[in-house]
Amino acid sequence: MTFAWPEMLWLLLFAPALVAAYLWALKRQKKVALRYANLGLVKDALGPGQRIRRHVPPLLFLIAMIAAILAIARPTAVVTLPSDQRTTILLMDVSLSMRASDVKPSRIAAAQSAAKAFVQEQPADVRVGIVTFAGTASVVQPPTHNRDDLIAAIDRFELQRHTAIGSGIIVALATLFPDEGIDLESLLFPANMSGSRAKGVPIERSREPEKKPFTPVAAGSNASSAIILLTDGRRTTGPDSLEAAKMAADHGVRIFTVGFGMPGGGVADMDGYSMYMAFDESTLKAIAEATRGEYFHAADGAELAKIYQRLNARFVLERKETEIGALAIGAATILLLAAGLLSVSWFNRVV
Repeated sequence: MTFAWPEMLWLLLFAPALVAAYLWALKRQKKVALRYANLGLVKDALGPGQRIRRHVPPLLFLIAMIAAILAIARPTAVVTLPSDQRTTILLMDVSLSMRASDVKPSRIAAAQSAAKAFVQEQPADVRVGIVTFAGTASVVQPPTHNRDDLIAAIDRFELQRHTAIGSGIIVALATLFPDEGIDLESLLFPANMSGSRAKGVPIERSREPEKKPFTPVAAGSNASSAIILLTDGRRTTGPDSLEAAKMAADHGVRIFTVGFGMPGGGVADMDGYSMYMAFDESTLKAIAEATRGEYFHAADGAELAKIYQRLNARFVLERKETEIGALAIGAATILLLAAGLLSVSWFNRVV
């Protein structure tokens, strides 16, 4: 636990002062008390319970004062709270390498199975969208609460040539911020294409998007959106992956990257042929780091399913640093009320 205003903790010095004042009051009370002929009989009549009970209300009052002082210092702690995450984009690699059968029954089938489980376990108020990428990127399902639509979209994946990770990130951002006017055509198909529209442009537009002012925010500061990127390959075409990640960071969107397969490289069977395959682990780590996300590696379908479960739990319940001064104030109020009620009930007086 930490404190936003630690200098206010000096007020805790009043606690021993209060204890000293209470002991002094008890001593003074003894001096002015009436003298009984046999004080021992009075003590026996009161009993040990009565003698201890008289100190309970002052003790509760002291603890309440300490709690109030701690509240003034604005304590913060890392607690587990419901996440603010409300829109998640599944960014899935559908390049031909996902057809490899080194993961049974195939990489794409394992990825689809894990993605379906992730979607089904999301809370009802969380929207999920799906973007796929190969040589280009496309939105196969805009963000929705309808889990049946999402499952159907996952079943419609079609494998294509090449791997354009940067294109996938940019299209995912355009899906998260549809009103921002992100110019997909200029970002995905730069001027060296002579302005011609390439086959597979993910979103058709009859006119240029309206440019809107944009002010970058701190990386990872967008608490309502996230992207989960799954790939088993390296970028072979499209915009630079790290430049696209910087664009996501400027929007405050975290990207959680999942490398599927063999980062160090290995031979995988695809359509009866043996192919050497590896994904770019260093780039995936860099994407996650730049956006304040996290990198994961899944060597098979079972590990991939576990990663999606972990991400699901993270989005539903998230550990974050939270100010808990209100709890301290609440505890202090309850203790003060208890001290007053006990004092009135037992001794017919306030503490």
